[in-house]
Amino acid sequence: MTRLIMCIVVVAFFILPIVSAQGAEKPTGLAIDVEVLFEKKCSACHSFKKATDQKKAQAEWTETVMRMKNKNGAPVNGEEAKIIIEYLAKNYGK
Repeated sequence: MTRLIMCIVVVAFFILPIVSAQGAEKPTGLAIDVEVLFEKKCSACHSFKKATDQKKAQAEWTETVMRMKNKNGAPVNGEEAKIIIEYLAKNYGK
């Protein structure tokens, strides 16, 4: 049963379109809300406001998220990092 649930979650991340979340553009149909994912994973070390007060281009958000993941040990896997980067670039980009 646990294996089935894990498969469903993985499939949801690969098949369903990823829509960045904020305001009217909340994602629908995803196994997890993108904003909730961001808050859960990133607020382990800092506030939501600290991250969202910044305005960065997608390349800059990629650098920041990957640094947090690879050097600072943020609890984010590769697929989650990709989702978070897209969310940040769309909603907090330059």
